[in-house]
Amino acid sequence: MFESRPDRSAEVVLVGRSNVGKSTLMRELTGHTFDTGQRPGVTRQPNHYDWTSEDFVITDLPGFGFMSGVPDDVREEIKTEIVRYLETHAEEILTAILVVDGKAVIDIIDRHSGPDEIPHDVEMFHFLQELEIPVVVAVNKMDKVDDEDERLDALCDRLGLYPPWKQWQDTIAPITAKRGSIDALTDAVGDNLHDQQRDDLLKFF
Repeated sequence: MFESRPDRSAEVVLVGRSNVGKSTLMRELTGHTFDTGQRPGVTRQPNHYDWTSEDFVITDLPGFGFMSGVPDDVREEIKTEIVRYLETHAEEILTAILVVDGKAVIDIIDRHSGPDEIPHDVEMFHFLQELEIPVVVAVNKMDKVDDEDERLDALCDRLGLYPPWKQWQDTIAPITAKRGSIDALTDAVGDNLHDQQRDDLLKFF
């Protein structure tokens, strides 16, 4: 299903639920417009943006989780493909950007937490860590959040990071992609790239 990946040895991926603003963020990062739908689940294939002269690609993976009008089996298939993609390319992925909706993420996590259920966002965060892929959580739509510090501390708590969030600025990045306010994210990604001795890629962020 996900066979379109350019042959590049360095990659940054965007992952997250449907409708959290991944495609908008992708546009901010690349300056390139991708098809974005008003309904969740419109992106079913990865969107790759690569620079032909550079050995580097940014990939926006399809959204996972609930998508209106998408049957459960299709949704599960997409999630399986995302997991397989990340496992297959873990060596090449320098950073994963897990995009969440700052206003809704705590409610969604708490609604899906139970003895037999791990919320998708938490599961994905830990899965990426297991693959040893550095993760930056882009907490999007922060313009709609009043209690920013409280909300970000609560998110750290749900992800197993010890609050306050401000000690995790290489991991937690509050942004508003629609307004182009993504400096916290580009700084965090830049730190990750620098740690991996890939300062040659900083120009893209």
